[in-house]
Amino acid sequence: MPGKILVELSQSKPYHSASTEAFVNIQRTAELHLQQIASLLKDYGISTQQYNVLRILRGAGENGVPCGQIAERMITHDPDITRLVDRLEKMEFAERVRQNEDRRVVRVRATQKALDLLAALDEPVNQLHERQFEKLAEDRRIELISLLEDLR
Repeated sequence: MPGKILVELSQSKPYHSASTEAFVNIQRTAELHLQQIASLLKDYGISTQQYNVLRILRGAGENGVPCGQIAERMITHDPDITRLVDRLEKMEFAERVRQNEDRRVVRVRATQKALDLLAALDEPVNQLHERQFEKLAEDRRIELISLLEDLR
């Protein structure tokens, strides 16, 4: 039986398969959730990609992380990490540090300004995620996580 996504997207013809319908549902849900987080972050002057990088940098601690590792750890692929870090540096949220042992290695770390911003965002972002998933009981959220992990 076709789901609600057909009505949501004004589709008159059913999808070719349940796999296609599942994919469209995942994509549509992700897009709606991303729009909500983007709207929240816009009020703080940053994008979702910048937020993702700042969270990575916060997790890396004082030692920071090389740009290549930032790219590997991003939730959504961004082909131009260097430019993204340049923008964060210009906003005084990130700084590049050369290693003394090997001057070729440049690590990026979060500034105190970035850490303060992230601290201010933690609660509003957590509240948004709770609202986004409030229709699912905790056990269904855990099941969803498991299903998505199986797909990946």
